[in-house]
Amino acid sequence: MVAPHIPVSDLPPSDPPALVEAKAELRRYLRGVRMAAPEAGAALCRRMREHVRAVLTPGRCVAAVWPLPGEVDLRGLCASLHGDGYCVLLPRTPPRGQPLSFHRWSPEATMCSGRFGTLHPDGEVARPDLVFVPLLGFDRRGFRLGYGGGYYDRTLAELPGVPTVGFGLSAQEVPVVPVGPYDVPLPVIVTERDVIRV
Repeated sequence: MVAPHIPVSDLPPSDPPALVEAKAELRRYLRGVRMAAPEAGAALCRRMREHVRAVLTPGRCVAAVWPLPGEVDLRGLCASLHGDGYCVLLPRTPPRGQPLSFHRWSPEATMCSGRFGTLHPDGEVARPDLVFVPLLGFDRRGFRLGYGGGYYDRTLAELPGVPTVGFGLSAQEVPVVPVGPYDVPLPVIVTERDVIRV
């Protein structure tokens, strides 16, 4: 889940056991859904680019993600945004318990290996003006089911006021994401079909 307005020191240590199990069960289901629909990725990237162009002027910094196996491939989006004059940032995954850092990317950037099979550019660290937040599942209330590591919770807690936009395939929508008292909805979620504003 995303908790963008809660200081890192105030984040809860963990969800109650029943909520942990409900989220784990939903994650198992949604990993299969995500893998089943790769053809929608190009349409999702087009819609994400349109959203950036509608809300940010060129020269501003957009945080995206480099794909892991089974994830929507945003490399084309990164190249398009760079070509449009935006600063593209990609996260470096630190040890658990620490927030992500965002590094400048360009098509010529050297990519470095990170934790969990991730890649990040060797560019300088910069603060994003908009953060695209990956998800495994979401609901129409704006609640997001992440991967369970809490990286985006910690990261967004340190970026108050920075717009956050969830992204995923429409097939990843569920009626209700199980949430706890500290879970905060995303204000916007982009899919290949529409832009959901909470």
